[in-house]
Amino acid sequence: MLPMHLMVNRELSWLEFNKRCLSEALRQDVPLFERLKFAAIYFSNLDEFFMVRVGSLTDQSMVEPDKLDNKTGWNAAQQVQHMLKMIHSFEPMTEQAYQSLQTECKQHGVDFVDFNKLSQIDEIISRKYFAEEIKPLLSPQIVDRHHPFPFLRNKEKYVFSCHITKNGGERFGVVPIGHLPDYFVVNFDGRAKVFFTCDIVEHNLYQLFLKQKIVEHTTVRVTRNADIAIDEALLDYDMDFRGMMQELLKKRRRLFAVRLQLSGKAPRIQKYLCDHLDLHAAEVFVQKIPLNFGFGFSLAGKTGIQDTSLFYPPRKPQVPEMYHQNIPMRELAQKEVLLAYPFHSYKPFLNMLYEAADDPEVVSIKISLYRLAGHSKVVSALCHAADKGKDVLCTLELRARFDEQSNIDYSAILEEAGCRVIYGLSDYKVHAKLCVITRKNAAGEVSYTTQIGTGNYNEKTSEQYTDLCFITNDDAVGRDAVQVFNHLSLGETTEETEALWVAPHCYRSRVLELLDREIDVQKQGGHGYVAIKINSFNDVGIMEKMVEASQAGVEIRLYVRGICCLRPGIEGYTENITIRALLGRYLEHSRIFVFGEGERQRIFLGSGDLLNRNTRRRVEIFAEPKSQAVREQLLHILELLEKDNCQSWLMQPNGTYQRVQQAEGEPSVNCQMRLYDYFTQYADPVQKTPHRTQKLQEEKETVERTMQQLRSREQEQENEEKMSLFKRIWRALFGKRHAE
Repeated sequence: MLPMHLMVNRELSWLEFNKRCLSEALRQDVPLFERLKFAAIYFSNLDEFFMVRVGSLTDQSMVEPDKLDNKTGWNAAQQVQHMLKMIHSFEPMTEQAYQSLQTECKQHGVDFVDFNKLSQIDEIISRKYFAEEIKPLLSPQIVDRHHPFPFLRNKEKYVFSCHITKNGGERFGVVPIGHLPDYFVVNFDGRAKVFFTCDIVEHNLYQLFLKQKIVEHTTVRVTRNADIAIDEALLDYDMDFRGMMQELLKKRRRLFAVRLQLSGKAPRIQKYLCDHLDLHAAEVFVQKIPLNFGFGFSLAGKTGIQDTSLFYPPRKPQVPEMYHQNIPMRELAQKEVLLAYPFHSYKPFLNMLYEAADDPEVVSIKISLYRLAGHSKVVSALCHAADKGKDVLCTLELRARFDEQSNIDYSAILEEAGCRVIYGLSDYKVHAKLCVITRKNAAGEVSYTTQIGTGNYNEKTSEQYTDLCFITNDDAVGRDAVQVFNHLSLGETTEETEALWVAPHCYRSRVLELLDREIDVQKQGGHGYVAIKINSFNDVGIMEKMVEASQAGVEIRLYVRGICCLRPGIEGYTENITIRALLGRYLEHSRIFVFGEGERQRIFLGSGDLLNRNTRRRVEIFAEPKSQAVREQLLHILELLEKDNCQSWLMQPNGTYQRVQQAEGEPSVNCQMRLYDYFTQYADPVQKTPHRTQKLQEEKETVERTMQQLRSREQEQENEEKMSLFKRIWRALFGKRHAE
């Protein structure tokens, strides 16, 4: 067992990551509206943290009060105590960020209206908007023995007030405003004025309680526990899993409160709400800034500002050169293909699905779905394949947190289109990113095209997250992929494979084996080397093995975006381990594992981190590319991560992080922008041979002549797909008769 001084608590490590997000909102070299987004990301992340992690540990403190964290020795209640203390310590930083953003917005013609310093024109605007747009939609309520305390919905805002009665008693008023927009923008005299709805309602509260003496008022926002587990007793063979998930989602909405936010000091209201919600003082956050920072995502569009210097320069995902030659993916995959998002476009993968649908040799398409885009083109392609008579099997994980309802809806659409849908396993989430296309030619020969990814089949996030999409025709990989889906269809996990790593049985053990190999190499006088890029790390068994490797002298470089529970640089234990975190324009999401150097080097990519849930409680998939071109691209990603001096943070032995500073005279290296240039200019050397270049030149005019025709056909196909998908959705929701 590792000494506790080598480890960091999982929750506190995550909070360090979120603090780094907040730090981006304070960077003067980040464009203004991008800084607003980072502030919004910080608060959005914090909402989910309270709903999931604080909620889960609060549950645990009641059910298993003596259960201890294996990294710190704290019980659940102590962990929550440390978490709340750390979050409160960030409050001065959040206020600094908001004030800085306010000041800079003002310099660019955007004013956040302060109701403590209201100008005459702002007073007129707010009163007019309140009278015409807000007041008719409000339902104020007094809370007393005749009017019970209302249920406060998760993350919705309410304006509360305390009133003094004629006999000197107290009673409280509540005005729900969660159904209204958070803010509105008025363009006046060349400036954009931002009014927050809660401020307007508070300012005009006397109009709603004309006969009441108001002594306190504040806006409140409650965060509720959302960590609801599936009751194993409900997993009856006769019960519909999809229907059960619908019931659980209804139950989630009414779970207990874990946080109370107030927009200003209101001691009477605070005590009253804490009594009703069973909250303690540490769970209350009195804020001098907006309670919800969602406006940071949308404000730029509402103000209509066009100044390009206030945004990141445009970086449009590109289609790699090889795909412009109209070569089918099944042929390209003979040499293996790597798509790197968001630098590459998602179109080649979508085209692969459509090619398979139209290929007469294709027998089946099997795919594992976890999170999908709002209007999923992947689902549309799968429905098209089913229409073409292909056997389409979709593993759809209904327990993808906060995407449950979306996946429930998509399951109905896919089934309506003729796809077979299964919901994964009762004991394991299916988090794998795996797609296999099976072909059978006229001679009866079976072949496969298999795709293994690090990110979801989601066109929207493919433009926001750094992810990898690996495609190969390797028969062993294809056989393993088919075996995985066959086991899932039978409610089983995969225990043995030829080529793939498959969690929970064939992932953690392989990582430990390869770490042992590097230890042996080091002990025999060689140079042991390990480089791993993941999002999170808390598996104690793997940490123990890494400490052993470091003590043997193995060089270990970890690139961990978020949670990391191992402390680097501690003499006698982890002095040969470095841990970097990169935070920039795109969310780092890809997973890459490298063991060894030279001819013995092995490289893997896949869907899982080194969290306990990934190594033990999920189905994850990893592949080992064989082609030199793909391997070089993966190594180049890690090389640039190591060189980055614009977006990187180094973890310190005490568990905190320090930003990597560019040395004097050192060229700046922005990893993500360098990778954009690299992947958008990269071409497979095979395409650069003289013969190929000459052939491309000869075909150039033909390609140009047909492009317009192709665009026209694609538009027609897209319109047909939209109409077909609309009809399927309508039938799924309202029945066949109404659809007709």
